[in-house]
Amino acid sequence: MWQWHSSLELYAFPKIGQLDVGDIAMAHVLDVLEPIWRTKTETASRVRGRIELILSWADKRAESERLNPARWRGHLDTQLPAPTKVRKPKHHAALPVSEASSFMSSLRRQEGSGARALEFVVLTAARSGEVRFATWPEIGFKSRTWTVPAERMKSGREHRVPLSPAAVSLLESISLVDDSDVIFQAPRGGVLSDMSFVAVCRRMGADCVPHGFRSTFRDWCAEHTSVAREVAEMALAHAIGNEVEAAYRRGDLFEKRRALRDEWSLFLQADAPAAPSGRSARRISLTK
Repeated sequence: MWQWHSSLELYAFPKIGQLDVGDIAMAHVLDVLEPIWRTKTETASRVRGRIELILSWADKRAESERLNPARWRGHLDTQLPAPTKVRKPKHHAALPVSEASSFMSSLRRQEGSGARALEFVVLTAARSGEVRFATWPEIGFKSRTWTVPAERMKSGREHRVPLSPAAVSLLESISLVDDSDVIFQAPRGGVLSDMSFVAVCRRMGADCVPHGFRSTFRDWCAEHTSVAREVAEMALAHAIGNEVEAAYRRGDLFEKRRALRDEWSLFLQADAPAAPSGRSARRISLTK
């Protein structure tokens, strides 16, 4: 939900935040969207959808029968070009599966919190924002589990991430910082910037971006394992099937995802060298 609030706070609230819901018309919605529709198309499309949902909820509560001014079909699509027509989708540069092990070998030799956070990104196939804001209370060392709260998940639902022995060892090598629960600290304290991951990739000369490691993991699942599609998709915190299928599959396939994550870790460790000097910090024993 933090993504919802931040995008609306940045783009919508300055234009329509002070208006009564019933007074918001198509012109107001266009005032929000037009400045970013061609330059930040994906973000603008999401903002439009979020405005539509909020207005729909408000109209239902007010028992209003008006047509939603933020609806797309037959309405805003007559005023704005389709997102697919603005520009071609840009895919995240991903590391080939064949290079993943050697990349990890080089990454482990890099110094700094950004390198350790990126290593955790690769081991868990998590999104960078989930890792940057990760805190110690979210880690269960005994259960080898990282519980990401709903507000930091794209899906808006809490997500349990099984931690491989390599991921646990990485966490145990990190020293606690007084007065902060943030695991991967920026050099001057606080949360790492998203660019810190990019900087590590550039320093290593790698032609990839942090988010692309999720694609690398998914390709590995398809090419090197016989794991079921739903297990691989749940490992990436993707929605599975339609609403009916999701209703019947109430579990999160956690143990199957744990086995998959452990296998991924072993694959990445194939070329792993010994940990660099300074890597062995005091071990910690937090429980959850």
